Amino acid sequence: MEEKKKRKIGLVPRLIIAIIVGILVGSFLPVWFNRGLITLSTLFSTFLKFVIPFMILAFVTMGIADLSQGAGKLLGITAGISYGSTIIAGTAAFLVAITLFPHFVAGSVSVGDAEAGMLSPYFTIELTPPLDVTAAVVLAFMLGLCISSMREKKEIGSALYHGVQEFSAVINKVLHTVIIPLLPLYICGTFANMTVSGQTFRILSVLWKVFLVVLVLHWLCMLVQFAAAGAVAGKNPLQLLKNQIPGYLTALGTQSSAATIPVNLECAEKNGVCAQIRNFVIPLCANIHMCGSMITITCCVTAVLLMNQMPANLGVIVPFIMTLGIAMVAAPGAPGGAIMSALPFFPMVGIGTDSAMASLLIALYITQDSFGTACNVSGDNAISVVVDKIYRKFIEKKE
Repeated sequence: MEEKKKRKIGLVPRLIIAIIVGILVGSFLPVWFNRGLITLSTLFSTFLKFVIPFMILAFVTMGIADLSQGAGKLLGITAGISYGSTIIAGTAAFLVAITLFPHFVAGSVSVGDAEAGMLSPYFTIELTPPLDVTAAVVLAFMLGLCISSMREKKEIGSALYHGVQEFSAVINKVLHTVIIPLLPLYICGTFANMTVSGQTFRILSVLWKVFLVVLVLHWLCMLVQFAAAGAVAGKNPLQLLKNQIPGYLTALGTQSSAATIPVNLECAEKNGVCAQIRNFVIPLCANIHMCGSMITITCCVTAVLLMNQMPANLGVIVPFIMTLGIAMVAAPGAPGGAIMSALPFFPMVGIGTDSAMASLLIALYITQDSFGTACNVSGDNAISVVVDKIYRKFIEKKE
């Protein structure tokens, strides 16, 4: 019957299954089988490394070109508040993480150390990316800014813009049909290898504590954002939070800021945000405001750096956070989109994009992605309340 449609298993359950299978394979199956699985995982990692510069070029160029079009000062104010919120959230998360994590993150827990008993693949394939990450970032910013500015001034037509738009759609197709579906294989191979080397259970004994800290930070972030919004707009922050509950719960279920927009618009209406502002700010912030995702990524990166006794200080983390605040503007609207946009920038903190550490970060992030998304969209509504107040003051002055 039509009612009995096959339900797809979500990405988070698939990753949890992949972790469990990886642990079982590493614990009970022979070395030759494990090396076969690790070979497949390594081949996927090589392909991922090849695609990363294209992801940067497509998504960042498109994100900047789109972001710069529109409502002038109102756009600038909204983007500025969103970026500031994302950077402050990430920096605060790091300060909390660097204070708490050393108490339970053992330096002896190392991920991806070749001398720690991890197996090597049967073979590898050389697949050199046509651009390195730095070149891709510079080219993306150059193209995005120039396309936006020159289109607005009518110096060029829309051909190049539409070309980048279609190229972005192609890379997005690759992401959704190849990379995201094969992530469980990648994670499974990594956990099998870590299990063979005897590292898995030591790592998991640390990561559940990281997970709890991240959740608390998400909730504290939301409290601070709505308290600030209430203070600016002269509204009760607890009532604002209460009105946000449907949007928060929807984001938990969908893991998508874009899919939550309709419900979030209703939440904004209950918070007294006028139609012009909520219809502009909520869809825009769904793409550019990533406070929850930044908290999760920052905490996960800090934990992995501490595990491997690598430098973890403001000088290392703040440039990473500031870069991600821009790069995640282009995060695809799918579970794990933010971490995939962050992946090319892991080398900024000393983590290789094709390393076991990167694989562990992806797994850890995606298992918490729904909470990060819920924090993101809740913050979007706090921003809409602030922008609405600014807009009303502007209208009053004009009158």
